[in-house]
Amino acid sequence: MAVTAELPVGIDELLERVRADLARVEAEAAHDAAQAGDALLVDIRYAALRERDGLIPGALVVERNELEWRLDPQGSHRAPEATSHDLRVVIVCNEGYASSLAAVSLRQLGLHRATDLVGGFQAWRTAGLPVETTTATA
Repeated sequence: MAVTAELPVGIDELLERVRADLARVEAEAAHDAAQAGDALLVDIRYAALRERDGLIPGALVVERNELEWRLDPQGSHRAPEATSHDLRVVIVCNEGYASSLAAVSLRQLGLHRATDLVGGFQAWRTAGLPVETTTATA
């Protein structure tokens, strides 16, 4: 029996492939969905970016390396907001790249409505949507 190996792809092609299956959302639509209680915004940016640029009010902050453990509705380390596999989750990274890959990872866990924010936090801020500034602690 012959085994066929798949050729490696670059990150640009991988992003194109994974985004083909995502119903990505623009900043205004994400804001409206979150305000209506129809989506959970999850900020996966690292602390330095959150401190520099601020936070989306009401967004759940989960470091990227903890995302799957915190959002898996069946997981022992899940966040209280991770209520079911039907939850609509919109992942927010800084510019909308890492969030696409993160959304696909959540879909593999059965969160079939997981997607991401086109342009990430920077698009949110550019759209003039609410941002809370953080205060540095000494």
